[in-house]
Amino acid sequence: MLDDTRRLNSFLRKTRRGHVLKITHELYLRTDITCGSHACHQCTIDQRTLLDKQMTNGNSLVSSGHYLIVDTNIILQQVDVLEDPLFTNVIVPQVVLDEVRHKSLAIYKRIRSIIAVPERKFFVFINEFNKNTFVLRKPGESPNDRNDRAIRKIAQFYNEHLKQQIPIVLLTDDIANRDLSRQDGLIAFSLKEYISTFNRPELLDRLVLKEESFDLEKDLGKRKEIIFPEHVSVSEVQRGIKSGKYLQGTFQASRENYLEANVFVQDSEKYNQLFVQGYRNLNRSVHDDVVAVEILPEQEWAIPFSLVIDDKDDDQGDLVIEQEETGLVVQGISSKRTPSCRVVAIIKRNWRQYCGILQQSLPGAKFHLFLPHERRIPKVRIESRQAEELKNSRVMVQIDHWPRSSRYPHGHFIKTLGKLGDKETENEVILAENDILHHEFPEAVLDCLPKLPWTITEEDLANRVDLRDFCIVSIDPPGCTDIDDALHCRLLENGNYECGVHIADVTHFVRPNTALDLEARERGTTVYLTDRRIDMLPVLLSGNLCSLRGGEERFAFSVRWEITTDAKIVNTIFHKSIIKSKSAMTYEQAQTIKDDSGMNDEIALSLRRLHSIAAQLRQTRLDRGALVLESSEVRFQLDTETHDPLSVVNKELRETNWLVEEFMLLANISVAEKIYELFPDCACLRKHPAPPISNFDPLVKAAETKGFQVKANTGKELADSLDGAVLLAHPYFNTMLRMLATRCMMQAVYFCSGFESDMKSFEHYGLATPIYTHFTSPIRRYADVLVHRLLAAGINADATFPDLLNKRVLQQICNNLNYRHRMAQYAARASVDLHTQLFFKNMNTDEDGYVFAVRKNALQILLPRYGLETTLFLRDKDGKSIGEFNEEEATQTINNLTIHMFDPVTVQISVDTYNIQRQRIQIHLVKPFIEGFSVSAIVKNKTTIDEVDNTITTPVKRLKVKSSK
Repeated sequence: MLDDTRRLNSFLRKTRRGHVLKITHELYLRTDITCGSHACHQCTIDQRTLLDKQMTNGNSLVSSGHYLIVDTNIILQQVDVLEDPLFTNVIVPQVVLDEVRHKSLAIYKRIRSIIAVPERKFFVFINEFNKNTFVLRKPGESPNDRNDRAIRKIAQFYNEHLKQQIPIVLLTDDIANRDLSRQDGLIAFSLKEYISTFNRPELLDRLVLKEESFDLEKDLGKRKEIIFPEHVSVSEVQRGIKSGKYLQGTFQASRENYLEANVFVQDSEKYNQLFVQGYRNLNRSVHDDVVAVEILPEQEWAIPFSLVIDDKDDDQGDLVIEQEETGLVVQGISSKRTPSCRVVAIIKRNWRQYCGILQQSLPGAKFHLFLPHERRIPKVRIESRQAEELKNSRVMVQIDHWPRSSRYPHGHFIKTLGKLGDKETENEVILAENDILHHEFPEAVLDCLPKLPWTITEEDLANRVDLRDFCIVSIDPPGCTDIDDALHCRLLENGNYECGVHIADVTHFVRPNTALDLEARERGTTVYLTDRRIDMLPVLLSGNLCSLRGGEERFAFSVRWEITTDAKIVNTIFHKSIIKSKSAMTYEQAQTIKDDSGMNDEIALSLRRLHSIAAQLRQTRLDRGALVLESSEVRFQLDTETHDPLSVVNKELRETNWLVEEFMLLANISVAEKIYELFPDCACLRKHPAPPISNFDPLVKAAETKGFQVKANTGKELADSLDGAVLLAHPYFNTMLRMLATRCMMQAVYFCSGFESDMKSFEHYGLATPIYTHFTSPIRRYADVLVHRLLAAGINADATFPDLLNKRVLQQICNNLNYRHRMAQYAARASVDLHTQLFFKNMNTDEDGYVFAVRKNALQILLPRYGLETTLFLRDKDGKSIGEFNEEEATQTINNLTIHMFDPVTVQISVDTYNIQRQRIQIHLVKPFIEGFSVSAIVKNKTTIDEVDNTITTPVKRLKVKSSK
């Protein structure tokens, strides 16, 4: 017999092998669980007491101040509304929070973040262990019905417990639950009913509406038709994948053609990538969704078209023309068909919040089209009552569902980001679109920081090697404050050199599993935008105590080699150290000192020795097949007050750049070998897989247009082919070829060695090294922090801890780091694009460039001076395409003039401001001159690639260079 405070909760669970288990949980119920209200005279009032005694949230439905109770669906579907500060004094039942956690971890984290803010007064009521609110599931009752009954029980408890002092309002969109609540005498409303009493149209816009609410065709008087095939059931997908009928993969939409996409297939020996073309075959997939696909019969395989096309700007309702259903037909010579598929089901939606603008709609329209900033995301239809106010604003929208009868997915408004075209707003878009964590560091993180003034103790001196008398220097870009690394080189008595790389000892300050460590782990990397830096660590560490500033004593993790004069490594040692950098130099300053034969002090001699060794290390790498690739990188000079771009400077690489690079590579390789030797199952490494040979097809084809043969069976073959592809009459040709080769590469990724069975898979293709990791930048990369901890534990310089040697935990961290690193790269590129557009906003100038790609209806033009690649559409004033496309030869012929890939051109650059919602850089052809298509040259602003001065500058008071390391 059970006592009054003990309950048994039993349920059945089916195992993977098909067995049925009966599981019984024993619960002990309590009577001392607080209700969390200051109005209560029975419960103890302490720091857990959040709910106010007096409130001002009365409205036309409930005139006096009241508490809110929310059910599971309100949180799962309407969390965007709950995040508004309007909602305070909210009771979140434990049963609701548990259900949300099981159904959506992302939503659970968001509601938890609201609960964590005391000012919001969201109180978690532990109903499942409270004797007064626990309910046992009845025979035949569904879990959902039991949970709804538990929520009603909580509302009844609060009414009785607080003796009706404060009204309790239950918010639920479940009609049955709402009706039962009212039958029990409770106050219950739908969320829409509740917020409609406030004069807040933006709150109503945030509501997630049901599919039937979006009956646009009914509003427009059109006949509703089914556009997309029905998705197959989950059980059928599982059977199909198991039998091989279906394949699973990640959907990647095209940036250039909204009717095309690729699916990167998992676990298929025959297909790594499949092509999808046409609305019906795309079947409501959104970029990054995990989908199930069915391979089409070979006679139905599609031909990828080199078209650059957008979805139309106007809202055609749900009309889909025949060509959009199956693909587009364009005259011209076509390549062979590509293995193609159709999407049969969505396995996992990876929808997120999207930034963009609202397209102009008819006056009084109820529904509006949202145009995402990310070109690979389809337009989204939303209902909004504030379209007029939002027409010149950047807004954020969430996709809710995509019915078969709608051309576009349906979603809801979340918030306004700011005025369209405002620099701060556009920066916010970049950060949001790339999921960059840029909030202020929480108090719990700041509490982990050391107190100032920071000093080195006797214990520190006893546990570290004192290198403060060594001639150690750092070399970094101008303006760098987060100095991770420093170097030294000295002559030994035996004629060899001792070279050392000294890396900031971040792990001395960032201890495992502290709030500071967890925040850095989540951020993953420092993000460098053109006009700002978003640190992984608080500035006290990143710009001060960890930064190896000149003339200041700092903790370091050192790697020292004894190296012969012909760059052969004799010995390697690793240890913690104390250093005092003799000088923090820029690359230009270091280059000047090295080259000045009149300077023979200790720093100059050290730099020359380092250069001699680095040159030999570099040649050895290149002889092994390491690749020298290119990308268009520029640096902006910014106004010190407005941070607007004033000039664009091509990134100049000096000998000191690759001097530092070679020693950083050597340190990373040496540490990788060491941690793998010490911890073969849990070493944090970085690999760069060799690309499939098919990846090089665009490169091979491009080289053939100039008579060169590129071989890419091995990295060494590719490197030799690129070295040989030189045109004396066209100096920039080899650079462009290397840029194309860069685009053929796979993404380098972090991984845990314990999940790779063959060490051959550790290889770094680009660097031509069998093993590699990141050790040299722990201030700005969390992967390096992990590597420091592994190395320190292995050489007994620090203690280990369980998670450090848990390969599953390590792989999970690596997955997040890969994602964060990729997003940081995207954000940096987007920031450059933004500042390029700002730079040209009030300019109209001519610039020399090259044809970098030939499309069916456009030319891709590369402008090296600005690191800019943009599209020149080949169409007349009426929008009709001109020119004859030859895919085999990669040419366009217009009025008997044939344009080839890599041809030099002159274009006129400006910013198209006609449509304020879609301002963009536009170019017009100046040379070669084509009658009726080209424009006249602007001689006064004309610059050429061959000029010595590689900057274009507007008059300024003073310049401040912002750069990223």
